[in-house]
Amino acid sequence: MDIPWLDQKLFSLGKFSLEIGEALSFVTVVIATFIISKVLRLAFNRIASKQGVIQHTSAYVIGRIIHYIVLFIGFIIALTALGFEITELALVASALGVGIGLGLQGLVNNFVSGLVLLLEKTVKVGDFVELNNGMVGEVIAIHMRSTWIRTNDNVDLLIPNSEMVSNTITNWTMSDKYRRFRIPFSVAYGSDKTLVKRAALEAAKNVQYTLNTAGREATVWMTGFGDSSLNFTLGVWVQPEQVKRPTALISDYLWAIDDAFRKYQIEIPFPQRELHLRSGFSTTQPTE
Repeated sequence: MDIPWLDQKLFSLGKFSLEIGEALSFVTVVIATFIISKVLRLAFNRIASKQGVIQHTSAYVIGRIIHYIVLFIGFIIALTALGFEITELALVASALGVGIGLGLQGLVNNFVSGLVLLLEKTVKVGDFVELNNGMVGEVIAIHMRSTWIRTNDNVDLLIPNSEMVSNTITNWTMSDKYRRFRIPFSVAYGSDKTLVKRAALEAAKNVQYTLNTAGREATVWMTGFGDSSLNFTLGVWVQPEQVKRPTALISDYLWAIDDAFRKYQIEIPFPQRELHLRSGFSTTQPTE
């Protein structure tokens, strides 16, 4: 059915003119593109989860690539709906290249860096990472421009993908979700070192998520002589689910160590200073 008002021109620019029908077609194609992308990703994730042959991280990567491909095809179809020819699309691509050179290089850099993260899988959704500023958190999503990281305090960080690629990122769970933590502690001089080791290992054993498998046993190292203490470090391997809660983990071990020291009456040091008074100072008052 022919609808006259759809043929009305909105504006003309040189040889190009935009009609109402073309504008509606463009908007419809864009909306349909996002809907089709979402439906395809949901269908793929459902099939992948039922079959169980694709890991969660791989399914996420494939889903993001499907999203980008659908967006690209939809963008071309949308431009065609506006009345652009192939040659005109080439001119648009050239103009886009000029725009990238002038001010969009940051956006393109982040997009390409995001693809690198998805394909290399050095940082994956679900990984627990530490940034250069010392903040730690779980990777929630890798978007077109930035990576979404959520800290243990429920603070969401959006880190540009280019920084995730170019900077040093510590991935705590990249290839092995088991990790050893080092818990430093000190005792007073004169303490029985053998008893200190026994107490620390007993404390580690009392923490429920401590691993004690072959090659991953808890251990105690003596690390130095302090101003008023003997310094030790307790090394413990923990279960994967606890790796993402380092603050609570350290608190649990320190709590257990304190209980063990109280049981064995091991003294925890505190700063001490000795003051020596030298004799021989004159106590006579000066005379005029």
